[in-house]
Amino acid sequence: MEKLRGTAEMTAAMMISGTIGWFVILSGQPVIDVVFWRCLFGAGTLALVCLALGLYRRDVITKRQAGLAVIGGIAIVLNWLMLFAAYSRASISIATAVYNTQPFMLVGFGVVFFAEKLTASKLFWLGLAFVGMLGIVQAKGGGLGSDYLMGIALSLGAAFFYAIAALVAKKLKGVPPHLIALIQVIVGTMMLAPLADLGHLPSGTPAWTMQTWAMLGTLGVVHTGLMYILLYGAIQKLPTSLTGALSFIYPVVAIAVDLVAFGHRLDWLQMVGAVAILIAAAGMTLGWSPLWRREAVVPGASVSPRS
Repeated sequence: MEKLRGTAEMTAAMMISGTIGWFVILSGQPVIDVVFWRCLFGAGTLALVCLALGLYRRDVITKRQAGLAVIGGIAIVLNWLMLFAAYSRASISIATAVYNTQPFMLVGFGVVFFAEKLTASKLFWLGLAFVGMLGIVQAKGGGLGSDYLMGIALSLGAAFFYAIAALVAKKLKGVPPHLIALIQVIVGTMMLAPLADLGHLPSGTPAWTMQTWAMLGTLGVVHTGLMYILLYGAIQKLPTSLTGALSFIYPVVAIAVDLVAFGHRLDWLQMVGAVAILIAAAGMTLGWSPLWRREAVVPGASVSPRS
């Protein structure tokens, strides 16, 4: 029963995550403002959750751990800024596919900083992802905007900062994840408050203003607060392999939303590239080998929301 509940929570979390691009685009607000309001509304939601769970105690987190959580928060906020900026440049579908190079960023960090070895299987998946990237880059003429390549670069940057946040989170074992999330969104609120255009709040016709605030509020309450609760609840109940497998619901939903809501169809080269990246990411995350024999999956490789 616990595994079934965890599967339902993980599925719901990934489906929510897959719709985030739709809300970002329909909000009609600058990226900095969108991320600021997401952090602010998310902080309010998570503050109530942490209060209900009794997490405001001195023995819950040390000063060193709080400092690491702040560093992770900076990385998460930069991650959101770059990913959201990529949506309008390369489309939600392409940005999401490229963003799923995250596992390879983590492998690179492991090789550079922790002297981990690159196995033949990892090199194979890395090569497949690179081929996928070439396909997506070569498809520049797909009519998705003059700064298409900038969108791809922003998506890669978002994946890089996600990998940093994931590494930091691995150092915070034992700290309640909801408290980590709260610290992260508080950091984001403080970072972006001086940069957000708070002197000109969303306005226009009453219907447009209401829609904009509804989108921003949903990004904070649902896509941040609720998604964290579902995600971390699932992680506590499910084996790492199943968590990794269910996480690929996110890009599938994002690509479907992009097609249905905005009519963005991938051309054949973009489709091949996106599929190659997602298969490679799945192979790396789930420990597949080119001969389809499983390798050891590293526990806790993904401990932060993907978007």
